[in-house]
Amino acid sequence: MTNKIIYAFFFLACLAIGKSPAQNTSVYDYTEAFHPIFYTQNGTPYRSASGKPGHAYWQNSADYAIKASLDDLSDRVTGQVSIHYTNNSPDQLNHIWLQLDQNLFHENSRGQAVLPLEDSRYGSSDSEFSGGFSLGNIRFEDGTEAKYEVIDTRMRLELPKPLQAGGNSITFKMDFSYTVPEYGADRTGILTTKNGKIYTIAQWYPRVCVYDDIIGWNTEPYTGPGEFYLEFGSYTVDITAPADHIVVAGGELLNPEEVWTSEQLSRYKQAFQSDRTVLIRSAEEVAKASSRPSKKTLTWKFKLDQAHDFAWASSKAFIVDGAKINRPGGRPALALSAYPVESNGNNAWERSTEYTKAAIEHYSKKWMEYPYPVAVNVASNVGGMEYPAISFCGHEAKAGNLWGVTDHEFGHNWFPMIVGSNERLHAWMDEGFNTFINEISTEEFNKGEYRRRFGNRNSMARAFAQPGLEPIMSTPQNMKERNIGILAYYKPAFGLRLLRDEIVGAERFDRAFRKYIEYWAYKHPTPDDFFRTMENETGENLAWFWRGWFKHNWLLDQAVREVTYDNMDPKNGALITIDNLQKLPMPVVIEATTESGAKIRKKLPVEIWQRNKSWRFKLKTTEKLTKVVIDPDNVYPDVNPENNVWPKN
Repeated sequence: MTNKIIYAFFFLACLAIGKSPAQNTSVYDYTEAFHPIFYTQNGTPYRSASGKPGHAYWQNSADYAIKASLDDLSDRVTGQVSIHYTNNSPDQLNHIWLQLDQNLFHENSRGQAVLPLEDSRYGSSDSEFSGGFSLGNIRFEDGTEAKYEVIDTRMRLELPKPLQAGGNSITFKMDFSYTVPEYGADRTGILTTKNGKIYTIAQWYPRVCVYDDIIGWNTEPYTGPGEFYLEFGSYTVDITAPADHIVVAGGELLNPEEVWTSEQLSRYKQAFQSDRTVLIRSAEEVAKASSRPSKKTLTWKFKLDQAHDFAWASSKAFIVDGAKINRPGGRPALALSAYPVESNGNNAWERSTEYTKAAIEHYSKKWMEYPYPVAVNVASNVGGMEYPAISFCGHEAKAGNLWGVTDHEFGHNWFPMIVGSNERLHAWMDEGFNTFINEISTEEFNKGEYRRRFGNRNSMARAFAQPGLEPIMSTPQNMKERNIGILAYYKPAFGLRLLRDEIVGAERFDRAFRKYIEYWAYKHPTPDDFFRTMENETGENLAWFWRGWFKHNWLLDQAVREVTYDNMDPKNGALITIDNLQKLPMPVVIEATTESGAKIRKKLPVEIWQRNKSWRFKLKTTEKLTKVVIDPDNVYPDVNPENNVWPKN
C-alpha cells in the first residue's frame, strides 16, 4: 500500500524538524547495546533457531469457491462463498474466526469510532455512508444451520463438533452482500469517469482468520491502518457483471472466449506472446457498444492458487492492454492494465503495462520467481493498494509517480503475498521490505529513468530523530497516522539498505535475503524468524542493529573529538579520537585529507563500540592532516553531522 498521503506525512515531518541539538556528553551504554540476550525464546519444533521453519512447522489453509454479481445501479455486490478449511495444527478447534472487513464501514464500527476529526486516509469521521456485510444462510456442508456471532469486523462460527488436529477439514458456506463504498479507506472504492464507474473490489467476502503457533487465533479488529494476515489456499471465483463491463481480476481467466469479442480475444492472445504492449480495447472503442458482446450480463470465471486473497475490478470505461511477462523458469505470465480514457496519454497509464512487466521481471530474477499467471494494474480512486496478482493505483498518476506506485504495489507480491507476514501487527515486514526492494528496482528500470537522486542520504536522519517517534516494531494501530510513512516504509527500508551496503555487504546480504524469501514462501514468518535467518545466513551477530534500529528508536551521533600525531610528528602517523555520543552504535568510516590533498580512508567495525564510548586509533600518514571527516559519503543516519568534522567549523 502506498499513496500521496504517506509521502506527504513523511516530507512534512522532515520539514518540521530542525537541527539536532549539539551534544558533548555521551549517553551511550555498550552493555545495553551489545547485551547478549536479544531473543525472548529459544527455537521450537515449529520455528528453528536458525530462522527456518522448524521440522514440525504447520499452518492451516482455506480454499474458497465464490459466486458473485455486481449491480452497477445500486453499487452492490451479492454472492455466496464456500470455504473449505483444513486444520493442520496440533490443536482441536471448537470454533473458527472470520474477518468481515466491510464492517469497518458500518457507522458503529470501532474503525469509525477512532477516525480523527482531521483528514485521514482511512475515511472521514463525519461520513454519512453506512455499509457493512449482510449475511445469511450460513450452513455446513451437510446442510446444518450454523451458530455464529458477529463482533465488529469479526465473526465467531461455532463448529457442530470439534475439528480434530492433523489435517482434518470442514466446509461451510454463506450468502453475503454489501454496498461498495465510494471511498473504502483507500483500499477499495468507486471512481466515476465520463464513460462509467470503475469498481475496485477488495475485502469483499468473509475471510478466515489465521490460527498460528504464535497467538492462536489472530482476531485483531480491522480499523483501517493495519492491513492483512490471511491463510493460503486456492480460489475459484465466478463474477457476473453487466455485459458492457470488462472484469479484471488477480487470477487466471478461464473463459476468455465467452467474455471478449472475437477481435479482443485475438488481441488478448497476441498479448501473451508480445514483449511490447498490445491494445486489447482501445480508447476509441470504449464508447462503442460494438466493443462488448450484446448481452445483458456476462460471467467471468477465474482461478488462483497459492494465494491468501482475491480482488477484482469492473467497469464499462476500461481501456485494456497487455504484454508478456518473461519469468526465469520459462513459463510466461500476462501483464494487464485497465484504465479510463482520462488516464490515457502524456506519459501516463499507456505505460502501465510496461511498468508492470518490468517490475515483475526484475523481482523474479533478483529475488524469487513470480508465481501467478497474471499481474493486473487498475486505475482507480485508490491511491495504491495491493492484492495477489492485482494492484489498484491512482488514476491521475503519471511518469515517475506511476512507475513508483506500480513498482511498489507489485513488489508487494513478494511481501506479503509470497512471504505471508502479519501485516496487522508488523507493517514494516511488508511495507519496509518492499520499499527496500523498490529502491533497487528503480535504479535498474530503463537505465535509471526514474532513479531517485538522494544526494545526502543522511538528511533522512532528521525525520528518524523526531522526539516521541514510536519504534518501528509498533503495530500500525499503535502509531500516529502521520508516522506510518516513516516507521512502516522509510526507516526500515533505510535500515536494510544500511545493513546491505555498509554493514554486511551487498553480496552476502542479497544471498541471505533470498534465503529468507525461500524459507518463508507461502508461510507465516515473525520478526524473530527474519532476524535469525539474516544472522545465520550472513554469520553476523546483528542483535545490536535489530535492538537499536527496530526495537527501539535509538539515535546515532558519532563525533571526532581530537586529532594529534604520534610523538608530535606527522611522519609517525595521526592519532584520532572519536566518540559515540548517542545510544546507537554503527561502524565508522573516516576520511582524512593531507596537506598535499591526498585522501586516506579507514573503516572501523562496529565492534570498536562493544566496550568503549570513545575510540582512539592510528591512521598511517607521513603528512599533516588538514581535515578529518566521519561518514564522508553521508550514508549513515547521524543526527548531528556538524561534529563529524575536524577541525570544527
